[in-house]
Amino acid sequence: MRILHVDTGRELRGGQRQVLLLMRALREQGAEQTLLARGGGPLLESAKAEGFDARPVSLASVFGQSGREAVVHCHDGRSHTLAAIGSRRPFVVSRRVAFAVGRGWPDRWKYSRAAAYLAVSEYAAAQLIAAGVGKSKIHIVRDAIVPPAVVSDYTGGVAALDMDDPLKGGELLRSIRTPVNLTTDLEAGLRTASVFLYLSRMEGLGSAALLAMAYGVPVVASRVGGLPEVVRHGEHGFCVGNGTEEIDEALRSLLDDPERARAMGMRARAWVNEQCHAERIVRRTLEIYRETAR
Repeated sequence: MRILHVDTGRELRGGQRQVLLLMRALREQGAEQTLLARGGGPLLESAKAEGFDARPVSLASVFGQSGREAVVHCHDGRSHTLAAIGSRRPFVVSRRVAFAVGRGWPDRWKYSRAAAYLAVSEYAAAQLIAAGVGKSKIHIVRDAIVPPAVVSDYTGGVAALDMDDPLKGGELLRSIRTPVNLTTDLEAGLRTASVFLYLSRMEGLGSAALLAMAYGVPVVASRVGGLPEVVRHGEHGFCVGNGTEEIDEALRSLLDDPERARAMGMRARAWVNEQCHAERIVRRTLEIYRETAR
C-alpha cells in the first residue's frame, strides 16, 4: 500500500513524533510512504535522516503527490485544509486537538471532505460529532507508544515538561509549592521520575502522559479534555482541577507514599501496553487505510 503523510507543524512536538513513530512501524509492514512536511522544519529533516521519502509541503505538492498514492493521511489542521482542496485520493485526518470545530460553511465543507477521522480520544471525537461529522466516519485511535524495556528508578522527584505553550500550564508550574524538575528531554527525565506532572488548559489526549505511564511513572494531570480517559483517577495517578492547592495535595500524596505511587505506575504501564502499544495502533490504522482506499 502507498501512503502519503501530510503534516505542516513548525516544531517536533507530540503530533510530529507520532508521525515518525507511525511511519517507522508502517515501513516494517512493507508500506511505501511519502511525507510532505514544512520545508527545512525538524519533521522533514528527521524523516530524511531516517531514510524516508520526505518533501516540502504545499498545495501543489499535495495535488501532485496524492495522485500516486492509495490513501492520504493528514496529521494536523492545515494539512487537512490542503487535502480538502487538493487531494486526488481519499484522505483520513488525525484529530489530536481538543478545541471545538468551527460551525461556518467553510468548516462544514472542509470536515465533510475527509473519508475518516482518527480521533485520539472520546473527547476529541465528541468535538467532531458536535460539528456534524457522522459517527461512522470517526474511529478512536489513541497515540501510539513503544514501551521502554525498563521502568523509572523513582529517584528523581517530580518531573514536568519545560514548555513555552501558554495552554500547557506554565504559570501553574511556577505557582505550586512542591519542587518540580523541568526537562526538555522527556525520556531522560522519566528514567528517574517519581511522579510526572502534566498541567494543561486544553488537551486532546496527552502523549507525554502516556509516555510517563509507559515508564511506570504515576501521573498528576489536569482534569481537562481527553486526559481523564487515560490518567484514570486513583488508578494511574490523579486527575485534578487546575488549582494550586489541589495540585500540591495530589503530588504530596504520591511523594509521601512511594509504595502506592509505584503500584499506580505499574497499573498505568500495564494499561498503556494493552491499549496504546504501537503494534496495536498501527494495525488499527492500516485497517482504516484499507477501508478508505476501498
